[in-house]
Amino acid sequence: MKFLNFLHAQGPRLGVLLDDDNILDLTAVWPAEPAPASVDELIAGGDAALALARQAIAAPGHALLAYADTTILPPVAPTGRNIFNVGRNYRDHIIEGNLANGRPADAFPPAIEFFTKPRTALVGHRGNVLRHAALTDSLDYEVELAIVIGKGGRDIAPEQAHAHVFGYTILNDVTARDLQRLHGQWFKGKGLDTSCPLGPVVVHASAIANPDALALELDVDGEQRQSDNTSDMLFNVAAIIAQLSAGMTLLSGDVIATGTPKGVGFAMRPPRCLQVGQTVNARIQGIGELSNTVVA
Repeated sequence: MKFLNFLHAQGPRLGVLLDDDNILDLTAVWPAEPAPASVDELIAGGDAALALARQAIAAPGHALLAYADTTILPPVAPTGRNIFNVGRNYRDHIIEGNLANGRPADAFPPAIEFFTKPRTALVGHRGNVLRHAALTDSLDYEVELAIVIGKGGRDIAPEQAHAHVFGYTILNDVTARDLQRLHGQWFKGKGLDTSCPLGPVVVHASAIANPDALALELDVDGEQRQSDNTSDMLFNVAAIIAQLSAGMTLLSGDVIATGTPKGVGFAMRPPRCLQVGQTVNARIQGIGELSNTVVA
């Protein structure tokens, strides 16, 4: 099941992407009251809500919406806790970053490097990414698998981690590299408005057999820049959830991005950063494609 948030004439709605072309308005056909109007409300409803979603999807004769003509919203709430992120989690990306920054190529992090992005940075599928030309000369892209937490908890053991996952989505960790260097940390350079494209859907965990073996790629105007597999992560999904939840409570609806593979623009020679008019397409196996255009 591929759940999403979309804009209806009556406001935001919960939908499910049935195929590449059609959305079912779950809010309109929900078989009980009250009907959820977002993915977050669906997650909060637990197993009972998921059972009602399956019932609604299986019912015949629904009028469908055209996916291509629908405004897709980020699949999580625009306010709330920051998006959690993992830095430097793919081996070849760590090497390219080390070389670009004058560090030894094999200087791998001994523990997971966490940072956050504010939810004010969220933008949905087909939404615009601001170039922020007055602030940065080095706007970059990063395709990432993102975890959406279903059941919260603290001190989650690795062997229990997958039971806390509601589903998975795509995140583009848009980054102002020069602001990262200027401020000596990652938050400012990764927290600009529209720097967190997310979506278009949250695929329920039951439909992803192994999140640690998914192909992911990114292109800019059709030119492939990134291509790898989540099997290349230093720290897998279970380890990320376990380490982040150690001594800190994760909540239902939390989002955790898991890092990006090699091929980022700043590491190219010469660097090739994002410019106005370019379209970035991020894809992950079993989830779909997240597309965004850079605007002034």
